[in-house]
Amino acid sequence: MSVTEVTTEVRVQPGDSVQEALDACAPGAVLRLAEGTYEGNLVIGRPDVALVGAGAGRTVIVPGPVAPSAVPALHDAPADVISGITVHDVSGVTVEGLTVRGFSGAGVYAHTATDLRLVDVESVGNAVWGLYVRESSVVEVLRCRAEGSQYGGIALAFCSAADALIADSESTANAFGVFIDNSSRARVVRNRCHGNAAGVLLLHQTYEGELPGGVTDVLVADNDITANTLASGGDEPGVLGFAGPPMSGVGIAAIGVQRVAVVGNRVHGNEPTGPSVMGAALVLASSADWGGSDSVDNSFEWNTITGNSPFDVQLGTDPGNQRFRNNAVGASQPERIDGCEY
Repeated sequence: MSVTEVTTEVRVQPGDSVQEALDACAPGAVLRLAEGTYEGNLVIGRPDVALVGAGAGRTVIVPGPVAPSAVPALHDAPADVISGITVHDVSGVTVEGLTVRGFSGAGVYAHTATDLRLVDVESVGNAVWGLYVRESSVVEVLRCRAEGSQYGGIALAFCSAADALIADSESTANAFGVFIDNSSRARVVRNRCHGNAAGVLLLHQTYEGELPGGVTDVLVADNDITANTLASGGDEPGVLGFAGPPMSGVGIAAIGVQRVAVVGNRVHGNEPTGPSVMGAALVLASSADWGGSDSVDNSFEWNTITGNSPFDVQLGTDPGNQRFRNNAVGASQPERIDGCEY
């Protein structure tokens, strides 16, 4: 849904109940939130609704009174967490021009949504996830910013046919800047991922009790992925990437992926500050040994991957099943990879 296509507009001021306005609006409505701070989480359960603030940093959603939601529990989170904005089992929802800050769950949690647009949305200091989209399709995340969450800043999870675009966004101080978790048909373009443990993570992994997964037909292009130096993983509750494997200094990791194209990215200054299961800025590996799949039929072209530590590129799978062309690389493991210029 485009904001310009709707005819009903509801204006909301600080002190008004945004949730009451959401519950009362008809399909096709635009709720315009004036500049200010609004307390309490929001649940969007009506189709074809736009929630539009005055701009990130100007319209701010913070914890307060709790609006109940029947959305399934947030992944990797305690059962009682609260997400700032929840979109569940609806189509045609737009969230635009606001900041979501300080919630115990996700900044935005979308589950089984179709035709979802997150535009100029900022997630800051939401404990578990930033912008988390699960089992959804036809998704756009445009000009957003995600900072300071325990797992992914911007994440697609179990979106088997996502038809998703994540573009012109920034992700920092998360375990994973952009996380494509068992999701396919996505484009990750023109983003800036810095100061995370991993800038972009594409992962096919089987989870007990979860849906079958896979990562196929994904484009990662024209991104700046720099200075991802945080350390994540460990057994101490509350740490970055809690219960996951140790990870640090990773730019792009593609694990168990198929038909993924990594094109024209600039990957610099990524180095570990703690233990890491991956040893380079660009890592391609298989997940077949732990329930995923081999990485095959992937393309790496016109990337500049230099000034990283300990390696710029690390291949943990057969390079003969991949295509490398015109990549500028400093040091790799193996020492030479056809299609890389040293």
